[in-house]
Amino acid sequence: MLPVFLLGGILLLTSCETEFPDDTVKAGPLALTASQSTIQLNQKQVNDAAVTFTWTSGTNNGTGASISYLLEVDKQGNNFANPIRFNMGKGKYNQNFIVGALNDSLLTHWNAVPGTAVTLESRVISTIYTTPHSGETSPVITISVTPYQPVSKTLYIIGSASPNGLGVDNAIGMTPQSDPTVFVYQGGLNAGTFKFITTKGHILPSYNKGVDSTKIVLRTNTTEPDDLFNINEAGAYKVTVSLLDLSIKYEKIDLPPYSVIYMIGSASPNGWDISNATPLVQSGTNPFIFTYTGVMNAGDFKFPVNRNTDLKQDMFLRESDSKIFLNNGGDANDKNWTIPKKGHYVISLNLLDYSISIKRDKLYMVGSATSIGWDITKSVEMIEDANNGCLFTYSGSMLAGDFKLPVNRNGDWGQDMYMRTSDTKMYRHIGGASDDQKWTIAVAGNYVITSNLETLDISIVKQ
Repeated sequence: MLPVFLLGGILLLTSCETEFPDDTVKAGPLALTASQSTIQLNQKQVNDAAVTFTWTSGTNNGTGASISYLLEVDKQGNNFANPIRFNMGKGKYNQNFIVGALNDSLLTHWNAVPGTAVTLESRVISTIYTTPHSGETSPVITISVTPYQPVSKTLYIIGSASPNGLGVDNAIGMTPQSDPTVFVYQGGLNAGTFKFITTKGHILPSYNKGVDSTKIVLRTNTTEPDDLFNINEAGAYKVTVSLLDLSIKYEKIDLPPYSVIYMIGSASPNGWDISNATPLVQSGTNPFIFTYTGVMNAGDFKFPVNRNTDLKQDMFLRESDSKIFLNNGGDANDKNWTIPKKGHYVISLNLLDYSISIKRDKLYMVGSATSIGWDITKSVEMIEDANNGCLFTYSGSMLAGDFKLPVNRNGDWGQDMYMRTSDTKMYRHIGGASDDQKWTIAVAGNYVITSNLETLDISIVKQ
């Protein structure tokens, strides 16, 4: 994987003429500005823009030649000997720096100390495609950035109260929230004790009970106190932990009315055969959420709560595209959902608010073998087949390097991806898992790459 300090993708644009947006300052000397000059980074805004660099177009001196741009950022005093470079190509006049990526670069590329301000210098260099090429360099600007010490991006619950017990290798993962420093577990807990670890398979570091049952404390050494939280009565609980605030809240909740939900219908894998209805997967961290991930055919579907063949059991039916209602067994009220196109879907029911989410997977390419590099927010979208939403194709240039296939452009890298089983087979990597198997393009050139999410076949053919 590309080193974390590369904050943005490399854009290789090949237009012959530069088209300037209406708000771009044209002609005149090349100049660079920053949206902020003093920045205090905060992990609660890890996916937000920390600063935006914007530059003028510069001038081609009336030649009509196109202009491309290179943005450089380095620590003050380095004289740009160790910069991060962004080949912006032609026709782009700004670059965002995301909080989390900028913080990672400060800590790993420039060895900054968390909590201590660092002055960064930036400049933009143009290439004017005259014969011979010419160019100019903007005046250097500076910004002051203070990084933070990041808390863990993962958290697991262990202990005699946990359904999976004390074993660190089988610890239950908690779910990060919109604020990625906050984690939630919803599910069963036994009478007993528990604490939290940050890395599956490792007992340290851990978060233990602090001064009382509302506080956590980071434990990094076995000589430190190993105080535990206590559950007096077995049941379903919601546990919320904030690693930045060092706080915890846990409370007993009601269980959902059903522990198993099934799917039947012409769109479902096993059709209308209710005795062989497809089970949904109940979330390990939120027992009210049930999910199906897999291929759906064009057709209808609904959700019985058991496999009784008389069809008189309770079922969840369609109130709207985003809402479900519970139809009592035997009531004549048969409202189904419709899948318009075969594809690979993620369908989730939430029995807390009676909502349903139906999403057909798209497929993207990211990696050093692609034109955008490892910037997943700009990953290359593959073309979906007009009739079969499980088939995706990319036709175009590839660089020598690696690639893999995420199903969305989320910048946190926590999404599902398709990864390499072999040169002709792939598997679905579950978001957050540690596996990282990539395909390698040995020789740059034009390729046709075809992926089938149903058969898990992949074809990589050089043209």
